[in-house]
Amino acid sequence: MKKLILYFSFTLFALCVLAQKRTKVACVGNSITYGYLLPERETQAYPAQLQQMLGETYQIGNFGKSGATLLNRGHRPYMQQEEYRKAIEFAGDIVVIHLGINDTDPRDWPNYRDEFIRDYLALIDSFRTAKPDCRIIIARLTPLADRHPRFESGTRDWRGEIQQAIETVAHVANVQLIDFEKPLYPYPYLLHDAIHPDPEGATILAKTVYSAITGDYGGLQMPMTYTDRMVLQRDRPLQIKGTANAHAKIKVSIAGQKKSTTTDSNGEWQVTLSPLPAGGPYTLSVTDGKSTLSYKDVLAGEVWLCSGQSNMEFMLKAATTADADILKANDDQLRLFDMKGRWLTHAIEWPTSVLDSLNHLQYYKEARWETTTPETARNFSAIAYYFGKMLRDSLQVPVGLICNAIGGSPTEAWVDRSTLEYQFPAILRQWTRNDFIQDWVRGRAALNIKKSTYKEQRHPYEPCYLYEVGIRPLENFPIKGVIWYQGESNAHNFTAHEKLFHLLVESWRKNWNDAQMPFYYVQLSGIDRPSWPWFRNSQRKMMNDISATGMAVSSDHGDSLDVHPRNKKPIGERLGRWALNSTYGHKQVVPSGPLFRQAEFRNGAAYLTFDYGEGLHSADGQPLRTFEIAEIDGLFEPAVAEVEGNRLKVYNKKIKNPRYVRYGWQPFTHANLVNEAGLPASTFRTEE
Repeated sequence: MKKLILYFSFTLFALCVLAQKRTKVACVGNSITYGYLLPERETQAYPAQLQQMLGETYQIGNFGKSGATLLNRGHRPYMQQEEYRKAIEFAGDIVVIHLGINDTDPRDWPNYRDEFIRDYLALIDSFRTAKPDCRIIIARLTPLADRHPRFESGTRDWRGEIQQAIETVAHVANVQLIDFEKPLYPYPYLLHDAIHPDPEGATILAKTVYSAITGDYGGLQMPMTYTDRMVLQRDRPLQIKGTANAHAKIKVSIAGQKKSTTTDSNGEWQVTLSPLPAGGPYTLSVTDGKSTLSYKDVLAGEVWLCSGQSNMEFMLKAATTADADILKANDDQLRLFDMKGRWLTHAIEWPTSVLDSLNHLQYYKEARWETTTPETARNFSAIAYYFGKMLRDSLQVPVGLICNAIGGSPTEAWVDRSTLEYQFPAILRQWTRNDFIQDWVRGRAALNIKKSTYKEQRHPYEPCYLYEVGIRPLENFPIKGVIWYQGESNAHNFTAHEKLFHLLVESWRKNWNDAQMPFYYVQLSGIDRPSWPWFRNSQRKMMNDISATGMAVSSDHGDSLDVHPRNKKPIGERLGRWALNSTYGHKQVVPSGPLFRQAEFRNGAAYLTFDYGEGLHSADGQPLRTFEIAEIDGLFEPAVAEVEGNRLKVYNKKIKNPRYVRYGWQPFTHANLVNEAGLPASTFRTEE
């Protein structure tokens, strides 16, 4: 009996000692901390999940108050609530604060925004008074989905102002700042009512706090594009980025260069390498002292991203010149990184397992850099391959191609969420039912997700989705520029596409921090779809609106019955011409066929001048065709076109006072105007 008493006494003493040594963490916040709308709040709220992650050496207190504001003159000030009093009495060793969401209420921010920083500092000081040596962690606000009823009337913009104020508070108060926005931002469907995370969303928040407290970010990790045989962009400073545990000592070495840095409290690090000349092979080594990542057979050269929809995805093995070209596809200096989707996006019904995986942003298969061989080239993009081969032949340096193209994808799927939220929010809402998406695209997506039990199922065609899963992960990898072949899924609404294409280029250039990053794209070819002449003309005009762009004409290689013309070699090479001329300064290379510049109307005729209009002639020896002319009424009649030097005279004797000219203005056109380089003219329509 005495032994038993001693045993229980010792056990009780040990438990008391353990309890005394437990680190106390006070989670302070609003309904998101509290766990509002969660089916089992006591176990699913982020503080409860944090307790499970941290274990028994920690004691977590949930002091969330639904509807609480940070502002002391807000509609429900946190510092006037019972939860605040209990949090002070708890005297946490660590205090995690997430407040500010409710301050976007029209009753609060418009009236008291100037008091936010002062009130936040006062809150922090009160916890430091209760326990002077406590560690304070404050969080940037969780996302608000665009379907929130006040999104455009103020919540979106005021929340952005509050985020900036929170960053100021972190700096002034010298406290750790964590990000509750970034890890949740790509998952709008995890927000029940556009505000409150579901259990999975709460798990993401708990993991964020866990890493912030422990410094455990999963050890040394590099972006997916870092593999053996990769190509690094030559002749420019190279930012090499990655993640590791907090405050780890990072060392990076390549080609005699050695750089070192320390991981910040959020697990992020970066170093800048001096420019590498074209060549190699090199070995890139990255270590945190505990583990080392070593990438072998690395080259320095020209790196291009090749993206869009199915005509960029179109494989070399299906091209008209495939048989001969695949056999010759042996080039150790041409490297391919092929990002293919796990599931096709054509009209098939996806099983539930596919839907579950898409919800977790796992649409792409794992990819690795490969050298060009017949085996790797045959399944690679034909357009990208011919573009890369032309650069290799002309520049005589290594070339790396990253292909990321998804069949049927609309432009909006490739634009980042923040850009659309601020500049085109209407396209985000009920995307499978709104007026911006074409019926066949809507039907294909609807069929794919038919088995879904989710109200807002994700699909690669969803606005922002392909940016989030396929472009944002590439931001850490330096590239020279982009080639793009897309538009078929947006051709029914060229005015919406004009806005979207501007936003796409802007958002990608922002992603790579390069305001003049070259962006060369393919003008749609010919097919029996009535909207395409207007769309092609819109694409032509955008070259003048967006700097550092160029357009490859493809209407001469269209197919009236097939949206996927097979003769891809000339199109890839036309993109290569733009890059050689405008990016690499090879001015002897003509980048384009004739591009309409100006029309002068006099004496019953139109006199047209063109950029790249030297040596105008017919491609087939026949008279120039598909020209039309109209008076002010816009009723077009067929016209005669005659070459006069480097300009055209266009007329119809029945049209006495011409005001408009158009060329190749058919969905599938037999237009035949070319320049001295044999490159076709873009279809066009003149305007007043």
